[in-house]
Amino acid sequence: MRSISGQGSVVDGAVARAREEVASIGAHVLPQAEVLQFLGLDETGWAGFAGHWEDLRPDPYAARSGTQRLRRYGRFVVSPEGRRELAPADEFRQPKDSNRLFLDEGRVFEPLTDQFLADPVLDGLLELLGGIAGALDDPARWVVHVHPFRVLGSADSRGDATPEGRHQDGVTLVSSLLVGRENAAGGTSEVVDEDGREILTTTLAEPATLLVGDDRRTWHGVDLIRPVDPGTPARRDVLVVTFMPEEGR
Repeated sequence: MRSISGQGSVVDGAVARAREEVASIGAHVLPQAEVLQFLGLDETGWAGFAGHWEDLRPDPYAARSGTQRLRRYGRFVVSPEGRRELAPADEFRQPKDSNRLFLDEGRVFEPLTDQFLADPVLDGLLELLGGIAGALDDPARWVVHVHPFRVLGSADSRGDATPEGRHQDGVTLVSSLLVGRENAAGGTSEVVDEDGREILTTTLAEPATLLVGDDRRTWHGVDLIRPVDPGTPARRDVLVVTFMPEEGR
């Protein structure tokens, strides 16, 4: 576990709380301080990781609904011990019938960059999320989908992180990590149960804040972002990572 010297017990407690809440109520938010402690990062180190979001590519599928979104995509197979293998590049097909906008549609995105794949922060995040996912299931191996996103909002384009509305991803664990936001109002995340009852509502405002949820029994969505200064686009950068058993790919 990547923790700042002398703070291991604090980090262990944070992960234990996340495991307990995601297993019991279905969702949990890890604040910035806990995530940075786990990763052993300060703000300068985080800024280096956030730099990968300057090398994303337009998402032509989101553009159909008027959303200006940039992204890349990669898929891994990960063992419970944390060993990861990058799967060959292929189309992204939403598991099950979980996304009404892209039912039975295979989407092709630019792959994750070599620099992103080599960043030790990615290893740390997969370790953290794998530990939380282990509270929900214990497969021989996980299939992990990694999606860095940038959503832009302006007067003439929708800053819509989830144009499909409230949805499930058809996985076991779903997570959303705020990487950064600028000139943005809105972007509130909500997690509800199958009857639409609120489990958790939060605005990820500080970089490195992490929202995790049990996707099998919750639905999630994010409202629009809009620019505080209308003369400059609003920006919201996130990393969405999902875990599902390999046999359920």
